[in-house]
Amino acid sequence: MSVQSLEFNISNQDLIKIAMAILCGGLLGIERQYKNKIAGFRTIIVICLGAAIFTDVAQRFGGIGSMNIVTGVGFIGAGVIFKDNVTVSGLTTAAVIWVSAAIGMAVGSGNYMFGLIATLSTLTVLVVFSMVESYIDKVHRDKLFVIEFIDGDEGNIHKIKHIITDNHLTSRTAQINKKNGCLQIAIWVTGHRNNIYKLDEELLRMPQVRSF
Repeated sequence: MSVQSLEFNISNQDLIKIAMAILCGGLLGIERQYKNKIAGFRTIIVICLGAAIFTDVAQRFGGIGSMNIVTGVGFIGAGVIFKDNVTVSGLTTAAVIWVSAAIGMAVGSGNYMFGLIATLSTLTVLVVFSMVESYIDKVHRDKLFVIEFIDGDEGNIHKIKHIITDNHLTSRTAQINKKNGCLQIAIWVTGHRNNIYKLDEELLRMPQVRSF
């Protein structure tokens, strides 16, 4: 029984695939590195390049194994998502990893223009749309306050909620607990960014608040 083997003859198309994968991954990686994300410049390039290589190799074997790239990238993406008691972070970076692998697959299959357009489209979403997101965050911002009081007086919680309302903000309690006899509250506050800054200042002046 003969075993099929790969020929290691490097053609111009192979070099173009490698260059395009590095270019597309690099463009996305620069944006992630600029924002100091855990998966930065080199990581995104390697993911995109790896997906391109796997796709090229899979094509030489008749397409076997190309879909396994999606599964493998899923594990990498899951590794950059962090969850604590009330928040989740890293979702956008995980999505960029997923998209960069898809772009690498497109490049590895020879669809260079599609890969480049997909890269520029993704950059548009990450960079240009982030400006829109910043404006929305300014006029309608969510901020999580984890407030620890100096004692266990439940009246302090009512005072906090009254101050939030006076600053034209809305709130949603995420968690209340008691630690070493002191109350702690995790509360989401929503409203204009300037009003949230005013709330920060008032909390700083409150003697009942140990930390927030």
